[in-house]
Amino acid sequence: MPKLTINNIPVEVEDGATVLQACEQLGIEIPVFCYHPRLSIAGNCRMCLVEMEKSPKPVASCSMPAGEGMVIHTNSPLVEKARRGVLEFLLINHPLDCPICDQGGECDLQDLTLNYGPGQSRYELNKRAVTNKFMGPLIKTIMTRCIHCTRCVRFSNEVAGTSELGGFERGEHTEISTYLEGAVTSELSGNLIDICPVGALTNKPYTFHGRPWELVKTDSIDVMDAVGCSIRIDTRGREVMRVLPRLNEDVNEEWISDKTRFSYDGLKRQRLDQPYVRKEGKLLQPVSWDEALYVVRQALTTVRPQEIAAIVGDQADCESIIALKDIMTNLGVANLDCRQDGACHDANNRSSYLFNTTIAGIEQADAILLVGTNPRAEAVLVNARLRKRYLKGDLQIAHIGPRVDLTYPTEYLGDQASLLKDILDNAHPFAAKLKTAQHPMIIVGQGALNRRDGHKILELCQDIAEKFNMIQDNWNGFNVLHTAAARVGALDLGFVPQKGGLDIQGILSGCQHGQIKVVYLLGADEIPASQFGETFVIYQGHHGDEGAHRADVILPGATFVEKTATYVNTEGRPQRTLQASVPPGQAKEDWRILRALADHIGTKLAYDDWEGMTRRLVLENPIFAEIGKIYAAAWQIHPNKIPETLSHLPLKSTVDNFYMTDPISRHSSIMAQCMLAAEKKKQSSTKGETGHA
Repeated sequence: MPKLTINNIPVEVEDGATVLQACEQLGIEIPVFCYHPRLSIAGNCRMCLVEMEKSPKPVASCSMPAGEGMVIHTNSPLVEKARRGVLEFLLINHPLDCPICDQGGECDLQDLTLNYGPGQSRYELNKRAVTNKFMGPLIKTIMTRCIHCTRCVRFSNEVAGTSELGGFERGEHTEISTYLEGAVTSELSGNLIDICPVGALTNKPYTFHGRPWELVKTDSIDVMDAVGCSIRIDTRGREVMRVLPRLNEDVNEEWISDKTRFSYDGLKRQRLDQPYVRKEGKLLQPVSWDEALYVVRQALTTVRPQEIAAIVGDQADCESIIALKDIMTNLGVANLDCRQDGACHDANNRSSYLFNTTIAGIEQADAILLVGTNPRAEAVLVNARLRKRYLKGDLQIAHIGPRVDLTYPTEYLGDQASLLKDILDNAHPFAAKLKTAQHPMIIVGQGALNRRDGHKILELCQDIAEKFNMIQDNWNGFNVLHTAAARVGALDLGFVPQKGGLDIQGILSGCQHGQIKVVYLLGADEIPASQFGETFVIYQGHHGDEGAHRADVILPGATFVEKTATYVNTEGRPQRTLQASVPPGQAKEDWRILRALADHIGTKLAYDDWEGMTRRLVLENPIFAEIGKIYAAAWQIHPNKIPETLSHLPLKSTVDNFYMTDPISRHSSIMAQCMLAAEKKKQSSTKGETGHA
């Protein structure tokens, strides 16, 4: 480990560290533009120049390896002069439009010019102007502001894996653009806005809508998928203005998907803001809360418990799930399910439905088998972590399922579930690669578990995990990748058929045959209305989506930005949103609606406030005692009591359209524009290939 001296302070750093990293280790600030800790080193902005003794000129600290005996000065007159000179050159062509720039107040160029730059410019020549580029509906470009740091190019090539950006021309004529002047197709494209150190790439939907000092910032968790990315919600009044990522090394690092970042406009469209009751079997009529709860009470108390069912949706929070379960249990209802898609998860075997390796654990794997999943659409940040691991090298990835571009090379084995049996029997070449791996991993998607033969597929996958050394003392390579934010939490709380109860298929069959008279939908919007037959439907949710259109009673709830609520991500990590806004109109937090309903029904719940609700969650499952902590699940084999044969149907992903997967994104105009842009680019690409052929 080399030892060097920085500003007369001795420091020892790891082998391979740069001078810049050595300075950071001492807490010494070095100004940068092109350097980013998660991207490769470019060394082209020269803002990080420092003085090194015995060197004839300043050196770029971001690209200079720390060496034994180096003596570095970061605040000498030579360094200060060099920084002023770099900024003076950068500002030669930079436009003076800070007052109208959306990056204003959050701009690295502004901050560094104030701290390190010259007080005036000596250049009075005409500034260079660059034509703005089209990068799709999410990114606004003002390329005259670009300082050619190439962060966006490196992010596109390395993290996103789409290689759509590059630099053209040379010298003063250099421009950054997409190669074909089209929309950026990466699901991570919004992160280009964050990493741009100037105002060249800005948030197009947010353009001229607000300033950072006007916004109230609230830490929260994303519920658009089951990854549970850490986010920050910026609001003005009750309106969500934008969504940004928060640093979380264990989950999303510092990236979020475009759906997480831009679907917020769906929060204010088609919202349910007051209770409704369908009167005389015709139109839904607005009513008071008391009348709506009276109708619900009548529906639940005038039929037998065997004729009632409850279904939990994909964005329900743990507080409302346990409240609904308590009400149904007190009524004697056993027909409960949280698996809208019919996936074969066993709530009594936690290791069979978790991403046991953890998302960060992907970086230790050396052989990965993907089964019935498209992580690029189902869990963008898991896919980004898989690509990160691939870039480190020495990794074998095989894929059984839909043929898709995952942004990294995979060995495509096919789409038949029978391939799993071939691997288990050592009759497939990839079995030998799993056998020699030190940390093998299998990732099973919902597309493999929501089929008729889902139990058999799960059994085969667990057998593969055991046979090929995926289960070790400090390593569990068996992983299930969920797509619904509420699913793991609902399973942890046991919202599944109780003794003698019906599962989702039984409930829907009972609805169509008159055996189920009343069904309570807690944000369940993925079931076609026709599946409920003549059943009386109570819908509690926040959008006028599929469930609300079929409902006989609507109880308006709150979205994840309008309540403090707990969710458990695909790893089994409990996380909590914080209230950033208020529900519209008469809408209320979901668990409070259920608490009021319990009073109307006459069934007592053991909690009246948030503290009581938290205690109830911990009593049901101890994992809720510590937010953010993962409790490893003991390994168990999933018992397959019903003999099954593998289907010949191909394994598919459950997500066909990345941009519209839930009530919020389905009502987002920004997501609609993204979908149209992606479809247009796909069609033009297809035409190009046809013409070339």
